[in-house]
Amino acid sequence: MDQSQLAMVVPRRYLLSEPPSAPVMASSCSQALRHHVCKSSRILRIHLQKSYRSFALNSAADQQPAVSSPEEIVIPKKKTWSKEAVLQALASAVKRDPTASDSRFQDDPYLTPKTSSEFKLFSLSQESGRNAAKYFINTYPKYFQKDYAQPHIPCLMPETLEAQIEEASEAALIERIRMRKVKAAVDLYDQLLQAGTSVSLDVTNQLLDLICFCGDHDPAQENVPEQRNEETEDVQDEPQAKKGRAPKASGLLKATWKENNNAERIFALLSEPNTHSYSALIRGMVKYGAYSKAFSTYTDLLNNRLKADVQTFNALIIAAPEVKEKYNEKWELIVDLLKQMAEQKVKPNLLTLNAVLKALRRCGTLGKSQAFPVISEMKALSIDPSLASYNHLLTIFYKTGATIQGQTDILQEVMNEVSGKSFTAQDPDDAQFFITAMRICLDTKDMEQAYRVHELLGVGENWRLLGNDFQQNIYYARFFSLLCMMENIDVMLKWYRDLVPSVYYPSSNIMRDLLQALDTDNRLDLIPQIWKDIKQLGHANRQNLVEELLILMAREKHNQEVQESFAECALDIKKIYDTGDRGKVLLSWTAGSLSDLISVLLAAHRRQDAWEMLKLFKTHNRVPSEELLNRFLTCVKEAGEVNQAVELVQISAGFCLPETPKLIQRVQQEFELTEQQRNMLSDLEIQTFNSD
Repeated sequence: MDQSQLAMVVPRRYLLSEPPSAPVMASSCSQALRHHVCKSSRILRIHLQKSYRSFALNSAADQQPAVSSPEEIVIPKKKTWSKEAVLQALASAVKRDPTASDSRFQDDPYLTPKTSSEFKLFSLSQESGRNAAKYFINTYPKYFQKDYAQPHIPCLMPETLEAQIEEASEAALIERIRMRKVKAAVDLYDQLLQAGTSVSLDVTNQLLDLICFCGDHDPAQENVPEQRNEETEDVQDEPQAKKGRAPKASGLLKATWKENNNAERIFALLSEPNTHSYSALIRGMVKYGAYSKAFSTYTDLLNNRLKADVQTFNALIIAAPEVKEKYNEKWELIVDLLKQMAEQKVKPNLLTLNAVLKALRRCGTLGKSQAFPVISEMKALSIDPSLASYNHLLTIFYKTGATIQGQTDILQEVMNEVSGKSFTAQDPDDAQFFITAMRICLDTKDMEQAYRVHELLGVGENWRLLGNDFQQNIYYARFFSLLCMMENIDVMLKWYRDLVPSVYYPSSNIMRDLLQALDTDNRLDLIPQIWKDIKQLGHANRQNLVEELLILMAREKHNQEVQESFAECALDIKKIYDTGDRGKVLLSWTAGSLSDLISVLLAAHRRQDAWEMLKLFKTHNRVPSEELLNRFLTCVKEAGEVNQAVELVQISAGFCLPETPKLIQRVQQEFELTEQQRNMLSDLEIQTFNSD
């Protein structure tokens, strides 16, 4: 029996293992056949082991067969899967549902937001409720000790917010450092020194790290409700703190490095500070704006014959543009720091590359000549750029507000480099890449590169690097603006239906761009559908947007079916003007909006509705135009309503319009009037003449 015949008779799992027991084989094969199979399988197994040896050398690390001898390789009987493997496999098989809401809102479908304001309110409310729950759990941990989760999930259990070690000791100091209690840790450190207890250098460095990171003050505690007192109530109730108003500039100023703060005081107490001590102090100074002092501290480090670490150099490179005025001086200082890294045998890392590129953004045209050599040098050191690296590179060549139309060479090179790759977060500025790239696509009107940027967003888990909700809105707003300008309306609507509102809630400006795109492609028949979306997205109270929509509907005449849909849309808009949002009048009638709405109704032969709207001119102290009155008179003539024609002339005379005599003449010539109506028009003509 050859190998192919053997494979037809014996299952493959028997060929790779010892022959099964006799009772099992007795039910399927005879005793003679079993003996022959065992002999053949042993021969086949020897050949498989020899061929498997070369395969095992290139196999994945998770298989790792155990080698008992150079001649024998044991094939693993079990593969160890990660705990998330099944979930990852299921997630990879499911695509995003454009009709579904964001995953964070699926627990409460009734409150799923439909507008951008509701989205913000729901997100903040949900986060507030989560923080309130954590606050009560951490404040009263004794009531939440039972652990229902299997396996244990630490984030669901109460956190330790109070120090457990009361006596003054180094262990108590370490506990307070880990809890990020800056003031308590500094006070305990002083107590230990006053009591004559020495604190190890490692613990002191940890304390310096905490102080320099937090800025010599306790960090804001999460999940703790704000304590309101009389002073805070007075401040919060001021008109300046109204919802939606931008914060004051004073509220945006970050903390600064104070002279002789606790970090400097504790550092001065060290008899022999090491590199870690200097590094913590220098990074804290750079973080809080004491750039010159950071370089002075670095000089002290060198005078003490110490070597800086890579984190110290990264901080100094970031600070370099702040201590020099001219572009060439900034770059020379950066190069000097890189040379010192080489002299001290400090290997640069990815953050070093990003720090240099970020500093080159402050070097004007010099940055453009040095950006690519820096990236080439880092690649030579086996440092792969991150999205933050490419973001800095794009920012160097494409300044915000500069004229860059048509200059897409650098963007194309960057996209050629990153297309198809999956990135992970390695730098805080990674989240800026997609926003910057889409801004450049919008400025250069490059639709092809915009599609490549959006395609990159869908690779792997790159979507995680899009940033927070605010940054996502910026990205999609730029993407949609470019689509409205460059693509035909069918492609635009495809993207619109795919992303709105499951991913993005467009602003009123984007909806105006969409209306202009409809106008460009002569698809104004879609306006009623867009109006429904405008209402759903909460933009029905935007005066400019509503007036733009009315202008487009009233500008041209379409077939009767379209005009009927326009008329229904116009009457729906009238309700918004009358009642506003939640009973509040938010829109004010203008002569243009009234004229456009009446024109839409007249085009749909809704003369009675248009007549009711015409009366609103007097109610809201607005003056109708000559064109509108002539158009209205034409519709009245088609309907043969003589009385309405006379009333129209009276309305014109009531506004003392100079076109009134012309209207009187038209009515006298085009309508069959009674003697009373002729006398009435003659009196109006005399009154108009006397007023002139």
